[in-house]
Amino acid sequence: MDNVALLRQVSIFQELPEAVLADLAGRCRPKIADAGSVIVSQEEPGDALFVIGQGRVKVVLYGETGREIILSILQVGDFFGEMSLLDRQPRSANVVAIDEAHLLSLDREAFQTHLTANPSTGLAILAEMSRRLRHADEVIGNLALLDVYARVARAIRDLAQKQGEPIEGGLLVRERPTQQEMAGLIGTSRETVSRALNDFTRRGLIEMNGKQILVRWGFLRNMDEAA
Repeated sequence: MDNVALLRQVSIFQELPEAVLADLAGRCRPKIADAGSVIVSQEEPGDALFVIGQGRVKVVLYGETGREIILSILQVGDFFGEMSLLDRQPRSANVVAIDEAHLLSLDREAFQTHLTANPSTGLAILAEMSRRLRHADEVIGNLALLDVYARVARAIRDLAQKQGEPIEGGLLVRERPTQQEMAGLIGTSRETVSRALNDFTRRGLIEMNGKQILVRWGFLRNMDEAA
């Protein structure tokens, strides 16, 4: 996939004219991150926005004991690093490659040049940051108010709604997070996630086959009714 086609997948760039998008793509630089490597570190100066062209990354914080707290898992077409470009503050979290990740890097100077000529992109960025803030508020509320099984169920629903392909019987996610990654997302242990997934499977709410998970329509309807 060329740079223009990849940027066209990113929400904040989708409405740009072709010439503007081509100019922006020409300012990007490729970067490859090995699986498990740190792409950006918390508290380091932020001077670039990254767009994911291949692979997945996780946005994480580390507790004093080294416990990993996963804030989100991003994939192809997602972007990160925009906050430091806008406020010139250090990075607010770590970003680690889950798989080998192919990225496009857009530095501050190029980004600001683009924003000067295309202020509508700034509005799109504000909308995306607002969406992410609302999601963070929801996560905090879930941690405070929901029991662990309910948090696992919501994580499955959100995964299905974001990545699932409609097939007979439900939504199929072809590459689900590992149990350890899900545990980091919802603030619990891998063993607890495993018990919850086994229980949902036994009750016919989901089906797991390797990295794939089929989330049944009945499961999704129950979640919608409970919301």
